[in-house]
Amino acid sequence: MVEVAMTVPALRPLWRDYLELCKPRVVALMLLTAIVGMLLATPGLVPLSLMFNATLGIALCAGAAAAVNHIIDRRIDALMGRTHRRPIPTGRLTASKAAAFAITLAVLGLLVLVSFVNTLTAVLTFTTLIGYACIYTIFLKHATSQNIVIGGLAGAAPPLLGWVAVTGQVDPDSLLLVLIIYTWTPPHFWALAIHRFDDYARAEVPMLPVTHGVAYTKLSILLYTLLLVVTTILPYLTRMAGPVYLIGALILGARFLYHAWVLMFFPRPRTAIKTFRFSILYLMALFIVLLIDHYLPLL
Repeated sequence: MVEVAMTVPALRPLWRDYLELCKPRVVALMLLTAIVGMLLATPGLVPLSLMFNATLGIALCAGAAAAVNHIIDRRIDALMGRTHRRPIPTGRLTASKAAAFAITLAVLGLLVLVSFVNTLTAVLTFTTLIGYACIYTIFLKHATSQNIVIGGLAGAAPPLLGWVAVTGQVDPDSLLLVLIIYTWTPPHFWALAIHRFDDYARAEVPMLPVTHGVAYTKLSILLYTLLLVVTTILPYLTRMAGPVYLIGALILGARFLYHAWVLMFFPRPRTAIKTFRFSILYLMALFIVLLIDHYLPLL
């Protein structure tokens, strides 16, 4: 009886393991930026059917890319405290089942985009999937300490995908949204890499803190955050956004700089993870402010 009582809590529905393969929190942030990209692409409202289908297709492909990442990184995940409880390292799911799941999601997602959105969105989404799941995860992640910088383009694509879903073309303003996320990615992820330094060192992943030291990484975070603040001013300078966005971007940027400054000069044991968590809130808030500024003249 004692043995049964001890094993029951370990049981969990199988669907939760498949959901975990999709990295739902990461995908949710990507979808927020994709939806904002859709809404910014037009002065009015986006048809709900188009928004639903585009969001669904992008979400399915993003989940597929995340599942492939789980498969490829299963050896590393087993060595790291943050990831050793994932479905594949624990044996709750096999790599073959995860691969079948990833392929199914990718095919369904691309079919939705081709059938109900447009071909260009499907092509760009597929390119992003390959860029993250294969080029970054298989090669860049283990080849260079600049893995996040080079591979960050794939993670920065969702607002472009959303924009193209509505307009059917790539516009300069959509590339500005990509540039913002691309510049945000290094300080966001390097803060986590500092917090998880021992994990990455044990798994022999050449993240910047492991290869160049924590002090160098902190300086890089501060400099990239400065660059990010400058980058977020560009939508105002190009008249893509107005003064409401500018004020919000500067306030959020100042707060991010504060976190980077504290991490550099006055660090405490959990400063790095606090910086990482704030960076997520920062990106969410920045895109919401973009949206408010966009629709404010219509109110």
